[in-house]
Amino acid sequence: MNTTTHTTHKGTLYLVPTPLDFGCDTQAPITDVLPQETLRVAAGVTHWITENAKSTRAFLKRVDAHVRLAKTVQENTITELPREVHKKGDHTGDFDAKPLLKAALAGHDVGLVSEAGMPAVADPGSSVVRAAHELGIKVVPLVGPVSLLLALAASGLNGQNFAFVGYLPQEATARTQRLRELENLTSKLGQTQMFIETPYRNQALWEALVNGLQGNTRLARASGLTMTCMQIHCKTVQAWRSAGKAQISGEPTVFLIGK
Repeated sequence: MNTTTHTTHKGTLYLVPTPLDFGCDTQAPITDVLPQETLRVAAGVTHWITENAKSTRAFLKRVDAHVRLAKTVQENTITELPREVHKKGDHTGDFDAKPLLKAALAGHDVGLVSEAGMPAVADPGSSVVRAAHELGIKVVPLVGPVSLLLALAASGLNGQNFAFVGYLPQEATARTQRLRELENLTSKLGQTQMFIETPYRNQALWEALVNGLQGNTRLARASGLTMTCMQIHCKTVQAWRSAGKAQISGEPTVFLIGK
């Protein structure tokens, strides 16, 4: 008696970048920031792991306007990462994302997305990528905007040695101490330090930077990247002080300090 063993081929985990204009007042055409191949692959994926299901549905609608989806938005399976992952991040290895990849183990391609930009870079998702590697699932990053690298390239600061340090402390004393640590690294190593803030706190952070850093430190900010409202500026802290108080954009912003 002959028996036939059916082997299920694993799907692929695609890291799908999204436009940087999520939550902004205006949105550029999606084709301005995502190449056709990225749109084509995204349109064919029907299983998603995401930071925010609502933003993913909005993204899929924008994709569908240029490349027809394999299934309607409503028919796509969208699974959100747990809320605690959003708050604490998932880069420490504490969260086991393997159960989220059941569809890939069953042969379906899975897309990983964040609200804006590249998933797992300054956004949740690294636990999913790590789980995919452990399960032998192929990981494929697609081409699209990465705000940190765009800001770094446009700042004129050291792009050979840099670090992204996430969010700074909100409490004034702790934030000042952290800034001194980062400025010291910049001075000793020539290492550019990059960080972000919740947009409504941009102004408070900017004032702390201008008032708390040494005058010869170079300070840059890049907001509204890829959008018509884009602003990128880099000066010494002393030059910023001489220019007077600035009103900082409420758009998503990357801050950088360096030499």
